[in-house]
Amino acid sequence: MSIIKQLFPYISKYKTRFIIGTIILIFAVLFELLGPLVAMYIIDHYVKSNASDIIQLQPVLLLLSLFFGLSLAHAIFSYFQTIVLQRAGSDVIKELRITLFQHVQKLPIKYFDNLPAGKVVARITNDTQMILELFTVILPNFLSAFITMAGVIIAIYFINVKIGTIALITIPIVLLWMIWYQKVTGKYNHIIREKNSDMNALINESINGMSIIQSFRQEKQIMEDFDEMNNAYLENYKRIVRFDSLTEHNLLSAIRSIVFVFLIVIFGQQFLSDAVAISVGTLYILVNYITRLFDPLFGVLNVLGQLEQARVSCVRVFEMMNIEEEKLPEHVVKLPNQIKGEVSFNDVSFAYNKEEYVLNHIDIKAKPGETIALVGHTGSGKSSIMNLLFRFYDPSKGTIEIDGIPTIQMDKQDMRRHMGIVLQDPYLYTGTILSNITLNDPKVTREQAIKSLDAVGGDRILEHFEKGIDEPVIERGRTLSSGQRQIISFARALAFNPEILILDEATSSIDSETEAIIQKAMTILSKDRTSFIIAHRLSTIKHADQIIVLDKGEIVEKGTHNELIESKGQYYKMYQMQSLTNQS
Repeated sequence: MSIIKQLFPYISKYKTRFIIGTIILIFAVLFELLGPLVAMYIIDHYVKSNASDIIQLQPVLLLLSLFFGLSLAHAIFSYFQTIVLQRAGSDVIKELRITLFQHVQKLPIKYFDNLPAGKVVARITNDTQMILELFTVILPNFLSAFITMAGVIIAIYFINVKIGTIALITIPIVLLWMIWYQKVTGKYNHIIREKNSDMNALINESINGMSIIQSFRQEKQIMEDFDEMNNAYLENYKRIVRFDSLTEHNLLSAIRSIVFVFLIVIFGQQFLSDAVAISVGTLYILVNYITRLFDPLFGVLNVLGQLEQARVSCVRVFEMMNIEEEKLPEHVVKLPNQIKGEVSFNDVSFAYNKEEYVLNHIDIKAKPGETIALVGHTGSGKSSIMNLLFRFYDPSKGTIEIDGIPTIQMDKQDMRRHMGIVLQDPYLYTGTILSNITLNDPKVTREQAIKSLDAVGGDRILEHFEKGIDEPVIERGRTLSSGQRQIISFARALAFNPEILILDEATSSIDSETEAIIQKAMTILSKDRTSFIIAHRLSTIKHADQIIVLDKGEIVEKGTHNELIESKGQYYKMYQMQSLTNQS
């Protein structure tokens, strides 16, 4: 699908504005071209013919007033066409940017696995900004140029057919030039936009990991990586600049010189012929119009680089827009407002890559209100099970059911409203503690947020904050301790009152005192709520209804804490090792 076709739905929404802007532009060009005709009339009728007589001031002043009136009308119409077209273009890009951002939120999680965040940001911000220039700078420039050229050539044809024909030749030359320009500079602009995305990705990653960079003294290496990208960006930009400076203005200057040579030759022949009378005003207006013919052409060539950059940005934006969103199943099962919370994994196997399975034949049955703990060494598949349960991914084989309904038949958002999650590294947004608990959802009141925070011991942990629950939070909650961030994240999950609760290493970054607070709260909060817990600290899951031990993507043991200790298998060894470590 061409770029024009893909942009058309956004343009058509504001087509009335574009049509009005174009009509105003046509009038602006018309008033601009009428001015020289008035000047020609003054020269031929009141200056040249009365060279030996007194010039009649009254008609000349009236014509000069008309001339300045046309110039004023041209200025006014030019102003309004710029305003109308730029506003229409801005609204198109606003619509495109919102649609792109909404689309990104609907893409499957696996799309972002190998795509740096900075590259996504670059397409939503930098590339759409470049497309904005297409509507606010390039489009008005092109419209003005081609309408002016059309008007000038038509006017020249009425004055002199030969000169009009010569002027007409300039249009295919410019069109061929634009096609050649796109072919030559297209590859360079692709590299420029790509390197810009790479730099955004590196900057974003560096800022988020600045503490690691400085701790391991990697500033020089990061700077070298950035310098390499920046140099590649600059080298390709220089190639385009060199190409522009060597060709475009030289080309137009040569064409303009040729047209003026033909003008001199034709009028020289006519002046030497006694049969042809040549008006000075006619010569003036032809010179004026030919000058006006090339001024917009210079303007067009000046923005050709921006046009090509905008074209490349369009390609990049619509590449992302064309990524297939997650589709709803053909027959969606609508969940009730409240579910029981029974969860079952039925012979589930899963691979991030088609041939490398990270889970094999997983069978888990969780009754409503039960607490299921998942334990195992790093890479055993614990987090993958949580990813499947929350439907960040779907099983490669087997099914996962909630209340007997396969999750694959559910709308993900409908399913997730019954689930809460606390991650190992909780993410907090810029705002306040309150907004991070409610996520500005009107369904979660301030009272519910405070109650949830109190339930997990937040009143004791956060009591030293001057503004309490209204304490400001900066990006990622950097000014808060790990325990404070974890508690806020825990309160967030509880505030939405989910029937299924997922805790992914929720107590791994918390000190012993905070852990005791959360453990006490968990005893109360787990009642009538199905809970899945991933934990390295085995002491935190002693009271789980079922402990599942994983190894290399397979379940190797199941049972309660006491049952697994008595069997003296892998869980027993892990528990003994942790007990010895804690004692030492």
